[in-house]
Amino acid sequence: MKTVGIFEAKTHFSALIEEAREGATITVTKNGEPVAQIVPMQERRSEASEAMRRILSRRVKLEGVTIRELIEEGRRY
Repeated sequence: MKTVGIFEAKTHFSALIEEAREGATITVTKNGEPVAQIVPMQERRSEASEAMRRILSRRVKLEGVTIRELIEEGRRY
């Protein structure tokens, strides 16, 4: 995993995006503290898919809340 400071990330953003596209994960730091990551899209989609699978496998009951209400609530943020 590559680590770069904010200034370097800003200066070489296009190159970092290409690296992520090729599969690299880049951590961006501010004053030596990690603040963000640039990751390949496929990796993030897989994580999101796995999280949804875990949530849906719990068979959580909505107790009177409709799917439409959940969607509208999510759009507020």
